[in-house]
Amino acid sequence: MLLNWWKNGLQVKLGMRIYPDGLLIAALYALACLAARQISVDQFNLLTGLRVAALLLCPPRLWPYLILGDYAHLAQVRYPLIDKYGLAWAIVSSVLLMPAVALIVRLHRDVVSISPGAWLLSLATTIAIATALINIGTAQLFWPMAFSVPLPTIAAHQIVGNFIGILTVVPLALLWIRRATSTERGTAFLAPTIACLSLMLMLGIGSTQVLPGYAAFETSLQLTLQLMAIPAVALTCLHGWRGAAVAVPMLNLVVGLTMPTSGLPWSFDAATFTAQQILAVAGAALLALGSTISHYHLRYKTRDRDSKQVVSMARTSHKTGEMDLRQRALDINRIGDGIDTYLSETADWLQRQGHHDIASNLIRTAGLYSRKFREQASMVYPTALEHVGLYLALQVGGISEAWSNTERVAQPRLIGDPCRLTVALQLAAYRTLTEAVSLLLQHEPGLLRVNARCGRFGNRQGILVVVSVLDPQHRLSDATRALAVGRLAGRTLVYGGTVQCRRNRICMVFRDAPDAQRQVPETSIDYATLSPVP
Repeated sequence: MLLNWWKNGLQVKLGMRIYPDGLLIAALYALACLAARQISVDQFNLLTGLRVAALLLCPPRLWPYLILGDYAHLAQVRYPLIDKYGLAWAIVSSVLLMPAVALIVRLHRDVVSISPGAWLLSLATTIAIATALINIGTAQLFWPMAFSVPLPTIAAHQIVGNFIGILTVVPLALLWIRRATSTERGTAFLAPTIACLSLMLMLGIGSTQVLPGYAAFETSLQLTLQLMAIPAVALTCLHGWRGAAVAVPMLNLVVGLTMPTSGLPWSFDAATFTAQQILAVAGAALLALGSTISHYHLRYKTRDRDSKQVVSMARTSHKTGEMDLRQRALDINRIGDGIDTYLSETADWLQRQGHHDIASNLIRTAGLYSRKFREQASMVYPTALEHVGLYLALQVGGISEAWSNTERVAQPRLIGDPCRLTVALQLAAYRTLTEAVSLLLQHEPGLLRVNARCGRFGNRQGILVVVSVLDPQHRLSDATRALAVGRLAGRTLVYGGTVQCRRNRICMVFRDAPDAQRQVPETSIDYATLSPVP
């Protein structure tokens, strides 16, 4: 029976169901408010921050219990003050506070939990002003005596105190709400983060040991805040909004815990109010800065992820195309082998029949056209590249014969060992190189030269390819430069490289992945891992 009541709640006559977990939350919230009141003053009002944090942490269905807990807390605190300030003030001000805060939180709830920063400052400012207006307005209406302090002064104290109270508690609540959506750097800055937090804790603990009555108390507090500002800014720069959400409450707590408190209405400590005004502005600035850093960091990570995804898709597309061309080249070679076999058998038959001249002519003609056939097949896909590497594929394949026939391409200068590169990268370099030579042959006059150098670029293997006009005084036209970038950049970008047009040449760089896996080519046709035999 007791378990059913705890699970299903208690049905009352008004059609409402009261749940015991809600009552437990109301009781815990009331106790937390009573504890927070002991260290709160007008200029450092943790109660306002606690109200906002509780409303953000709890779902709206539990808000009535939070309002009930707030009413219980205010009743316990204000009941002894009824004789002095009046029953109307105790009831009206207590009834209005929590619902007004809940309304403002409801309007900001979705945007604050998703995108803290500017919205948190808007929430804090709105609630700080609204709470101060309710407190001052009800006191002005219902108190039997006039204020001993000018209204603008009281309003300034309460607004600053509410604002600082919100910035002390709410960022920590938002950190908890957003714990599952972390987009920060993880453990990349673990050591400096621990150092900054330790320094702030030591400075904060040290400041609490200085007695408020000490002659240099105010100077000591300002010096502590200035010293703590350095690690606070560092945390914000390291972790964006999350760093500021930890640093700002620590700064506020140092000031709040060093002030003498009374728990009475309009209690105020003038010695630290100037520092608190500066701290309110600094806290807002840190949260805004941290939010901006997190925003641009997230946008950078999104762009970087999208860029990697595009590169991966382009690389997969190129590999798929190369695999199709490879299969087509193998089919063409098989057809060529069949033709060679048939012509060889025909020549043998002619020799057996005594037609030696015809057989010799047939063999000579078949050999010539077989070589040209295989040269054309190698231009479809350079199968020799898988076995002897890029450089020999350029020198013995059909592309070498095609360049020689133009009489405009000088002997290539090839340096390094391309077999250290993956076949996929060598294929990309081969395609881009032949495309660059074809482009310059079509659009630029004069002789051309191909230079290539394989080596290491940091911790990655790569290759630099330069196709240039031999005339050093020649300058590539703007149209050629635009065509070169448009037609050649795709493959270079896929392999972490670039295309640059400088004076009389086109420079292309290709880089292998740092952990590029290498296999014997005959064991796989997956070009992500395929590489030639060393």
